Amino acid sequence: MTDGAPKSAYELAMEKLKAQDDEAGADAVELTAEQVEAIGVARRDYEAKVAECRILRDSKMVATFDPAAVEELQANYRRDLSHFETDRDKKIERIRSGE
Repeated sequence: MTDGAPKSAYELAMEKLKAQDDEAGADAVELTAEQVEAIGVARRDYEAKVAECRILRDSKMVATFDPAAVEELQANYRRDLSHFETDRDKKIERIRSGE
């Protein structure tokens, strides 16, 4: 038996992930407080853009009855979400790399 209290599922999962990273040779990178804050800002900006895009799409969908127009709105919405996600990921990667 161990001397400490039983570990939670979260702690066990984190230990397993750390062991997998060690086996793969991945190095853990500690982020500065400024980097953590900048990443949080990037994610909040992304969420705001997605919310705005969703509101605009929904307001247009209510007034649209043409199936082709609805499909075009949906395609534009998916394209915009993909664009926002790519921008967010690039920004976070730049922050992590210290640029």
